[in-house]
Amino acid sequence: MAADRLAVELDVSIVFDPQAVDIPAVAAATSRILVFAQHVDALPPGRGVGAVLAEAVREAGAVGTLLNHSERRLSPAELEASIERARAAGLATLVFADSPAEAEAFARLGPDIVLAEPPELIASGRSVGSVMAGFVAEAVAAVKGVDPRILVMSGAGVNGPADVETVMRLGLDGTGSSSGVLRAADPVAMLRAMLEATARTWQDLHPDRQA
Repeated sequence: MAADRLAVELDVSIVFDPQAVDIPAVAAATSRILVFAQHVDALPPGRGVGAVLAEAVREAGAVGTLLNHSERRLSPAELEASIERARAAGLATLVFADSPAEAEAFARLGPDIVLAEPPELIASGRSVGSVMAGFVAEAVAAVKGVDPRILVMSGAGVNGPADVETVMRLGLDGTGSSSGVLRAADPVAMLRAMLEATARTWQDLHPDRQA
């Protein structure tokens, strides 16, 4: 897998979130990327037809899970319970927030990563860093104010290396991208360019820490 090779070559961390049925194959075929499930439910093992169990995705090879994606929203109570269940199963948690205020509230639930992005920018081609720099700065300040150990990311509208550098210089610990890579004429070349920008910018901002 190109992402895994690039993670090793460039010494960067990549979160990859395949659908649940593909987790075992992806985990078996990679050595460096961090495989996250797209979602887990808060239900414990037992009754729950159709539920995605935290223990099941951990056994399948995932090391973490996304929660509260814009296409799989959770109530605050469901989110808190899902974070707790994931933590008990040994999974890291990446929680989506659509505003700085929501990012702060979710940070108080103790996730490992908060990914803050305005829903209207997702797959829009407009970078959150260029059109809503204030949003990013506010989200970073809100989360770090609760717990500076929580990583803050954003990916909406990140379509190339220039976008990566822009948003990271606003204080983010990392970025995300789906359509920016998959819609590129050469997805692997675009992925490399974006990861190189990540590594270069991170080293410039944090010379003593790994990307």
